[in-house]
Amino acid sequence: MKYKRILLKLSGESLMGEKQYGVDEMRLAEYAEQIKEVARQGVEIGIVIGGGNIFRGLSGISKGFDRVKGDQMGMLATVINSLALSSALTSMGQKNRVFTAIRMEPVGELYSNQKAIEALKNGEIAILSCGTGNPFFTTDTAAALRGIEIEADILLKGTRVNGVFTADPEKDRNACKFDEITFDELYFRGLKVMDLTAATLCKENNLPLIVFNMDVPGNLKKVISGENMGTYVHN
Repeated sequence: MKYKRILLKLSGESLMGEKQYGVDEMRLAEYAEQIKEVARQGVEIGIVIGGGNIFRGLSGISKGFDRVKGDQMGMLATVINSLALSSALTSMGQKNRVFTAIRMEPVGELYSNQKAIEALKNGEIAILSCGTGNPFFTTDTAAALRGIEIEADILLKGTRVNGVFTADPEKDRNACKFDEITFDELYFRGLKVMDLTAATLCKENNLPLIVFNMDVPGNLKKVISGENMGTYVHN
C-alpha cells in the first residue's frame, strides 16, 4: 500500500444512497466493506463524516435557526452518521472507536489527537465526529485539521464523482477532469472542491488530497494502492 495512515472524508449526502434523507443501509454496508478491506491490509484509518443527509447548519439559517445553534445541530448529525458507520464496521468484525469533539460520553470518547493515534496504532479505525467542535467550520475543515493532527500521509475525499472537474460534471457534460492540480489553482479557478479554510490548512501543512469516487466498490483500495484515479491535489 502506498499510504500507511489516511484521513478519509465521507459526505453525509453520499450515505443517503438512493434515499431522500437519512442513511441507506446498503450504501453504509458498501462503505464499511471497503474500509474494512483496506484496514485488513494494515492501513491506519481516521474517518470524518459530514451530516448533510440529516441536517445542514447553513440551510437551517434560511429557516430561522441561529447560525451557532444550526451548526451545533449539524455536529450532532455527524455523530449519528459516525455511530451508524461504527455499528456497520463492528458487525463485520472490524475494531473501531468513535471520538467526539464535544464531550458526550457514553456516546463517544472525547477526542484528542494522542488518543486517536493510539487507537490507530492498536488497529482500530478512529471515527472522528462533531466536526471541529466549533460553529462556522465545515466538516471539510475538520477533516483537514484531523488529518494534520493524526499525522496522516494523505487526505482522501470520497465523493459521488471521480475527481476535480472544470465544472460540476453532474450538471455540465463538457466538464473536464484534472488528473492533478495545485491548491493555488483550486483557489484561482474558484473550484469548490472544499472550502477555503480546509484547502488553506492542507496547503500550509503540506497535506496532499485525493478526490475520488467512493461510490464504486473497490475504489478506496485502488487509491491507497497508488493507482492513478481521481484527482491529486498538492502544493
